[in-house]
Amino acid sequence: MSIGELLAATVPMVRTLNLEYLETTPEQAVLALPDQSEYRNHVGGPHAGAMFTLGESASGAIVLAAFGDQLSRAVPLPVTAEIAFRKIALGPVTATATLGRPAAEVVAELDEGKRPEFPVSVAIRREDGAVTTEMTVVWTLRPNG
Repeated sequence: MSIGELLAATVPMVRTLNLEYLETTPEQAVLALPDQSEYRNHVGGPHAGAMFTLGESASGAIVLAAFGDQLSRAVPLPVTAEIAFRKIALGPVTATATLGRPAAEVVAELDEGKRPEFPVSVAIRREDGAVTTEMTVVWTLRPNG
């Protein structure tokens, strides 16, 4: 089962918004939010809440791809999120998430008994490639026990 299939099966909001997992690797996660009239805002684009969910979901997908092998000893959790709306989004949008720190560095902190934090940057783009939204989600790996 792919990470996208796993998240679609276990996170109801992913199914609600019909998010599509286009790529999920430890280096990059790319998700799409189709254009759906029931999730549009007052200007006809995707609602801010749907865009936030898209971005947070992309950040979570890369976290699972990069740190899935650590799940037996730590739980990934978002700590903070910041979002900036730069341009009007219309139509379908795509979110691309990237890790802000090398995964090996984060795992080394976990090995030292620390609770590492690391940023994930997300850019949300329209079909024409324009970045409409920028988001940073800071995640942690909380050690079990």
